[in-house]
Amino acid sequence: MIPGKYRSVSGRATNNVNCGLHLVIQTSSLPEKNKVEFKLNKETPSFPGRLLQHDLERNYSSRQGDHINLVSSSMPSFPILQRSSEEKILYSDRLTLERQKLTVCPIIDGEEHLRLLNFQHNFITRIQNISNLQRLIFLDLYDNQIEEISGLSTLRSLRVLLLGKNRIKKISNLENLKSLDVLDLHGNQITKIENVNHLCDLRVLNLARNLLSHVDNLNGLDSLTELNLRHNQITFVRDVDNLPCLQRLFLSFNNISSFDNVSCLADSASLSDITFDGNPIAQESWYKHTVLQNMMQLRQLDMKRITEEERRMASILAKKEEEKKRESHKQSLLKEKKRLTINNVARKWDLQQRVANIATTQDRKDSDSPSQDPCQIDGSTISASPEETGSLDAGLTSALQGLAVIDSHLVEVDGDTLSLYGSGALESLDRNWSAQTAGMVTTVSFTFIEFDEIVQVLPKLKIKFPNSLHLKFKETNLVMLQQFNALAQLRRIDQLTIDPQGNPVVNFTLWKYYVLFRLSHFSMQKINGTEVTQNDMIMAERLFGILAHVASSELPQYRLISILGDARKKQFRYLLETKGKKPGIVNEENNDSKRLVGENTNRATLNYTTRDFYNEKLEEIKEKKKFCKMYIEDLVKEATEINMKNEALQKLWPQMFIELVRDAVIEIRNKNSYMKLCLQQITDQK
Repeated sequence: MIPGKYRSVSGRATNNVNCGLHLVIQTSSLPEKNKVEFKLNKETPSFPGRLLQHDLERNYSSRQGDHINLVSSSMPSFPILQRSSEEKILYSDRLTLERQKLTVCPIIDGEEHLRLLNFQHNFITRIQNISNLQRLIFLDLYDNQIEEISGLSTLRSLRVLLLGKNRIKKISNLENLKSLDVLDLHGNQITKIENVNHLCDLRVLNLARNLLSHVDNLNGLDSLTELNLRHNQITFVRDVDNLPCLQRLFLSFNNISSFDNVSCLADSASLSDITFDGNPIAQESWYKHTVLQNMMQLRQLDMKRITEEERRMASILAKKEEEKKRESHKQSLLKEKKRLTINNVARKWDLQQRVANIATTQDRKDSDSPSQDPCQIDGSTISASPEETGSLDAGLTSALQGLAVIDSHLVEVDGDTLSLYGSGALESLDRNWSAQTAGMVTTVSFTFIEFDEIVQVLPKLKIKFPNSLHLKFKETNLVMLQQFNALAQLRRIDQLTIDPQGNPVVNFTLWKYYVLFRLSHFSMQKINGTEVTQNDMIMAERLFGILAHVASSELPQYRLISILGDARKKQFRYLLETKGKKPGIVNEENNDSKRLVGENTNRATLNYTTRDFYNEKLEEIKEKKKFCKMYIEDLVKEATEINMKNEALQKLWPQMFIELVRDAVIEIRNKNSYMKLCLQQITDQK
């Protein structure tokens, strides 16, 4: 009897596994032309329980026995199989036609009771002539030349179908085989898993050594316990988590390179044995602990039992990996936020520059155009369109307001570099920076910030970051040489980098020489990455030395003292006091003073006033002028009124004098009455 259950055995590397079919037919001498004689083995060992090795790549053993006759039919292409009544009784349920060089399936008459049929190692190209064997449970067509699965629709009782090592390109025509328990299709040319979803009783599916590139479409295989996919071209796996009974999965020797491509395996609660050896993923250092971390229910990995120590180590490494991922995710978020913020700052800067350019252009037009409007040029009329200008300004203004809602500046400390993006970043200099962080910063980078705004915070920069030696400017509107004068107030600069983007001053041929001349007291080492040589210093002095001398000699003393700082004032007074002393003594004292003070006094007169500061001073001067004008006008008005009163008094005085004399004469005419009146007035006053 054939057992009702079949069990596959995984993990045993054997080259030749017996299927348990000991009925072997072997060719003998042919006494007649139209008759083929075979010998049938008299031994009838029981059919073993183990049907399949996990790749089912094996050959069956052959034995010699009694005679069976194959007689050719009227149609020469289909021989007819005939067995004696004794043989039918002895081997009633099984028939083996192995290694008989058959090219077609013979016609089997009177064998409807067969349950096992073996056609191994022949040359059969098509499954046919077995539709009458409706009790068949086991059909073995291993190692033939079959190109299509067909002719099985009536075999509804079939439990085991072995079609390994054929030429099948597609899984098909299995609709009626709903009782199938084992399906072996290894060693074919199948490229896709399909048409198996109805096999709800299938326990073993072998698709090793095919042309599969991916695994999916496995829904419905609710009884599947073993799936062999070795030696394919698989790169990713899906739907395996939908197999509730799957215990063994063999994925050795494929093209799986990442656990993400097989992540569905982590959701399988039943999977206990799995193999990945021979895949790129198995070469990675994180391979084992990643698999164990995501598949805690595994008992064997790559045919090796998993120990508790390995699980513990995998758990520790998993925690570290998780922390690493969180940190990486955090860094990715920060990088993305940085990118978005910088893009926003760049857009805002661009809009500000456009607004400024439009305002400058409009001012030039207003100053250059005559009073009449429209004006005539070459006979044509040109007039400004306030509607267009207004709409453009309104659009830019609204855009700026919209950008102001999101992050408009960025402050970043990366190693020894402090990067400031956007004018709002300058406020960070007011923070309470730790001494360690502030001491580490040697490079300060300014991007998308007006240089005039940077000038206002240079004193803070000198105090907060005393070790800053390298300044970088990009998109800061450095447009004239005079702006470099503002950098003289810093403590020290070894390197200066002016990016051509957004800094037109670098288009001037001599800008580097002016920087070296004006900031010579810093003894700069590099400008824009180029080493500063002694010849550069000499050339800078020749080009701009006379400029500093003229600037200092033309200024009045009070103006010069107001420009210089406290240290410069002391130096300047010292220079004035040393006039008339002996040249040698003066030179020595001057050298000492230069070493103490650092910056040459002549160069110190070359300073820079920002536009905002200049505008403030201008407004202040206007206010003072306005006040003086009003004060003078009040004085003039008051003097005019006094003069008018004086002139009126001169005209009235003669008549007033006569009346005064007359009144006095009348009062003292009666002396006694006058004296009494005076005494009375004195008494009343008391």
